[in-house]
Amino acid sequence: MRHPAGAGMPDPRRLVPRTDTVLADPRIVAAGARLSPAVVRASVRDAQARARSGEIPAVAVADEAVAGLPRAATSLRAVLNATGVVLHTNLGRAPLSQSALQAILAAAAYVDVEFDIETGARARRGRGTLEALRRVVPQAGDALAVNNGAAALVLVTTALAAGREVIVSRGEMVEIGDGFRLPDLIASTGARLREVGTTNRTSLQDYAGAIRPATGCVLKVHPSNFRVEGFTSSASVADLAGLDAPVVVDIGSGLLAPDPLLPDEPDAATTLADGADLVTCSGDKLLGGPQAGLIFGRDELIEQLRRHPLARAVRVDKLTLAALEATLRGPATPTSVALHASPARLRERCDHLAAELLAGPPELASLEPEVVPSVGAVGGGGAPGLGLPGWAVTLPAAFATALRRGDPSVACRVERGRTLVDLRCIPESADERVLQAIRSVAAPEDPR
Repeated sequence: MRHPAGAGMPDPRRLVPRTDTVLADPRIVAAGARLSPAVVRASVRDAQARARSGEIPAVAVADEAVAGLPRAATSLRAVLNATGVVLHTNLGRAPLSQSALQAILAAAAYVDVEFDIETGARARRGRGTLEALRRVVPQAGDALAVNNGAAALVLVTTALAAGREVIVSRGEMVEIGDGFRLPDLIASTGARLREVGTTNRTSLQDYAGAIRPATGCVLKVHPSNFRVEGFTSSASVADLAGLDAPVVVDIGSGLLAPDPLLPDEPDAATTLADGADLVTCSGDKLLGGPQAGLIFGRDELIEQLRRHPLARAVRVDKLTLAALEATLRGPATPTSVALHASPARLRERCDHLAAELLAGPPELASLEPEVVPSVGAVGGGGAPGLGLPGWAVTLPAAFATALRRGDPSVACRVERGRTLVDLRCIPESADERVLQAIRSVAAPEDPR
């Protein structure tokens, strides 16, 4: 009697290790310190299923389970920003200072965010952060923080003009990133837009002629990410301050005081001194803090905003409050350091990076790195058209992809068929990591 082919051979599926056996692997046990049991078990089950289907050998289950585990509990990856764009929206805009990071760690536990330790009673939420905002912008009677810049403008227009009219220049009906349009935002608050003037010219008389009992506020919006040049004119904040309606100014990028580097960028202190009743801006742009919307202005108006029901929906959490206060009270932020970086020092760092590459193994020297002028940008809608002079190291164009996909990930830009490694936004302490990243993608195989 003939036996079927394979008779007497063990079923390969029986060789697949049991779940508890794989979970006992020291590498899997170590992963349990950073990942949930559900995530770990899912990776083990996936590897076992692949072994049962014959995709991988049974002896490789533990190895494949380990390989399938995420590096961390978050899918976000750290990126070294070598693009020269300081407030890179796709990279999360402003990197936080060490002071802000330490504050977040402290706030991750139980903290007195709405608790008076002395009396044991409820206290005003984020009072330390609000006091820091008032100190930085003393021209404001009071201040308020919400969860982003758009939320700040929504809260203001809702509280002042829901069911009424918001007067705005046609030249300031802007659209910013990702299809975000000012008219749509205002309409969502229940207010009606009353457009005045033309795209390129709006006068004080245009505003004055539009004011009536139905007016909730006059809104002036900094165009942020574009410029209108040529035959143009607009009414100043000081001009609008004489009108019989609250003047709200959205300055956009979050500059709180004048900066000689950014002479055309409006700041909160000057705008309030010129007569604005309320000023709104972002906290994660030029201020260099966490994502937040900041509102400065007359104390009675701020109190009106704080008591509005919408304020609860857009309030910031304790982590943001902590990071924002530390940003305001701490040393220069990474954003400020990058913006004001010395071109001479940037040249020295680039020269050193290029020299290290040329002095390395042949595969590095063959890259023929050069140090070339590089013009950075503020980014985040701030100071459009302003170039930040600096330097960069050139590499072959294909390195942009290889560096971006590497570990660490390094984001560069490509110009004229070359990858530019711009160190403006790289902390000096991370220069060695950039060098190692280049070495890792150049060897053993040149990606060109």
